[in-house]
Amino acid sequence: MNDSPNRPGTLEKALKLNLDRGIYGTFAEIGAGQETANWFFRAGGASGTVAKTMSAYDMTFSDEIYGKSARYVSRQRMAAMLDHEFQIVQQRLHAKRGADAAFFALANTVRARGWRDTNEECHGWLGLRFQTEPGGPPNDIQLHVRLLDDTNHRQSEVMGILGVNLLYAAHHYRDELTVFLKSLLDDLRRKRLEIDMVDFIGPAFAKPGFEDRIVALELVRSDLADAALFGASGEILQASDVLYNKPVVLNRGSFDPITRVNLDMIERGAAAFDQDFGEKALGHVEILEITMHNLLCMDDCAVEYGNFLARADILQALGKNVLVSKYAEFHRLSGYLARHTREPIGIILGLPLFEELFNERWYADLEGGLMEAFGRLFRNQVRLYVYPAGDPLTGKIRTASQARVTRGQDHLLRYLLDTGAVHEIREGLEECLFQTSSNVRQMILGGDRRWRDFVPPIVLERGPWAALAG
Repeated sequence: MNDSPNRPGTLEKALKLNLDRGIYGTFAEIGAGQETANWFFRAGGASGTVAKTMSAYDMTFSDEIYGKSARYVSRQRMAAMLDHEFQIVQQRLHAKRGADAAFFALANTVRARGWRDTNEECHGWLGLRFQTEPGGPPNDIQLHVRLLDDTNHRQSEVMGILGVNLLYAAHHYRDELTVFLKSLLDDLRRKRLEIDMVDFIGPAFAKPGFEDRIVALELVRSDLADAALFGASGEILQASDVLYNKPVVLNRGSFDPITRVNLDMIERGAAAFDQDFGEKALGHVEILEITMHNLLCMDDCAVEYGNFLARADILQALGKNVLVSKYAEFHRLSGYLARHTREPIGIILGLPLFEELFNERWYADLEGGLMEAFGRLFRNQVRLYVYPAGDPLTGKIRTASQARVTRGQDHLLRYLLDTGAVHEIREGLEECLFQTSSNVRQMILGGDRRWRDFVPPIVLERGPWAALAG
């Protein structure tokens, strides 16, 4: 769906590009037809844009042209296609058109729905290498897309429209990230696709606002993606590659700032996960997750994103992967992880958040209410690890078996504990159990210097809180 009346539709975009004699290039599309190139032929005047269009669909032909590849639907294959096609258009057309036209190569490799299909995910890689001016240096835009339609025809249609939108945005919307990203869904609906990674490379994007992590956050905020995964080195990771058939341990929190309790919670939860699953837990991927609901970003995204990046810098300095998701409900987060792995999943959380899982108001959209939500949550080798909490009213420490639930829910709590779906962590960092990240943040804002006792040394050394720690 085009959310802006000022942006043209797909056919009009193709025609405008065809009539722009300063843009010229090639289309190479594998796996879902040649739907992008087809729009330019249908619009008329395609000779103004299209130097060549092709599809090396057979693997032998593809290998002969682009080299062998371990996976044909992969970023590596798409990058090889861009390298080959852009080099050819430059070599063959530089003398004739190089002074007047900015060259491009658009490539995609897609696993679309087959007529005799399996449960394998339908997805693809789409890339564009382009000059912003004749003879200028090349820039790349590379993206990964999940195709959510249930027929090959409709998935191919999505790839065609997306390709046109990408080429048009590269030449008309590249100065403003949010407009660029939203324009990728022009004449499409979110329920038909998810764009879960976009990478901008080159001098055209060496400017504020196109930093990798900001792009990933904006994908989630703009509802093009459900989640964004950042590696411990700061790089943007493709969840399907990193989590594929790997055991996962995840801890949800705001980490604003990360506290000693957070670190102890992660350590004890991961140790319990390893003990529970033994060899099946070996090599587990550890993730700290922040829901987008903790990044309100109503008026000034730059301020809120800056706050997040400061947190992410510290988490990554601690060697942690960071996931930002739009999932408020735990059963949706569980489903996201299970989409990428069939191995055990451990979710670590504090007692107050565990108690909130029993609040039925979160499940008004589910016909089965709380019971359906719990059924979805524990469907795929998922186990909850519940860390104890200090009770400020009684001055005592409570654990999962003492969770405050309604009388009617008590039998459910007992069942979850007895079957091992919920693992009760009985011990914690006692001197800090009465202070949450929220409490510590209030201390910081209120000038209460006790906050320094509840955070790890790295928080005192770097990030936005370091200046207040002296």
